Amino acid sequence: MEEQIEFRHWDELIPDALGLIFSNLSLQEVLTVIPSVCKSWRKAVTGPYCWQEVDIEEWSSRCQPHHLDRMLRMLITRSSGSLRKLCVSGLHNDSIFSFITENAGSLQTLRVRRSEMSDSVVERTAGRLSTITFLDLSYCGKIGARALEAIGRHCKLLVTLCRNMHPLDAAGKLLQDDEANAIATTMPRLKRLEMAYHLISTGSVMNILAGCPQLELLDLRGCWDVKLDSQLMKEKFPKLKVLGPFVMDYYEMDDWDDDCSDYSDNSDYLAWEFEMGDYDDYDIYDGMWHDDEGRFEELELRFYEGDGEEAGILGWPQSP
Repeated sequence: MEEQIEFRHWDELIPDALGLIFSNLSLQEVLTVIPSVCKSWRKAVTGPYCWQEVDIEEWSSRCQPHHLDRMLRMLITRSSGSLRKLCVSGLHNDSIFSFITENAGSLQTLRVRRSEMSDSVVERTAGRLSTITFLDLSYCGKIGARALEAIGRHCKLLVTLCRNMHPLDAAGKLLQDDEANAIATTMPRLKRLEMAYHLISTGSVMNILAGCPQLELLDLRGCWDVKLDSQLMKEKFPKLKVLGPFVMDYYEMDDWDDDCSDYSDNSDYLAWEFEMGDYDDYDIYDGMWHDDEGRFEELELRFYEGDGEEAGILGWPQSP
């Protein structure tokens, strides 16, 4: 008698296994297609298993502020405290940054480029970010030395800090060494530091090197006032790689790149399904997704719960 092999049905897989599988899909598919397949898959995507690592950086750079706030609150709430990595762009207020920190008990990687939180909220909430090892605050123009000092005091596990600025931010301004000095005095465990286009002096860079002895990479591209003796640097810091201050070409991240692309989508990255109610007119329904500027007015965020027919109209693959 031939031995019979039992195959386990996909809908019987444990939720954490499903979450691991679904992490290979785009965020749009996880939020809109997977829930319509079966109850166990829907349960998996409404639980924390799919939301330990969230990247909405590309989408957030195109959406409206209130849509971004609602999306973040939904996904972070679903993580149930298990969120390990969050990549987002353009936080528009202190409130949403504070909400992120309230749910940061397991957070290790936080990328919040081009955000508008203030020094005061970072000072108040930095103690909740004690598990952070990677932090990207690039192009955040409303924070400064006060925020960095608070982060340094509370985030003792931090090994990577990205604090790059736009070249136009440095045009015609005087030297500002306070941020560099805050880093030098509070972040001794840093291994990688990016400070491109900062208005800092040679002296403040030397303070960083003295205060952060474990540094392996220092990005000073565009820091025009910094003058380092290359021979001295090789002799005194043989393991340190320094980029800049002169910008020769594009910076290649190599093996240093902290990839935040788990849920990225290389096609049209539109907002997820926002509904006001039941739509019988498919033309109107379809138009909600293909707004030229990616804006959807006063619509309620919710899961796709159709039978698969709407998916074809919206250009998505049919549900299995």
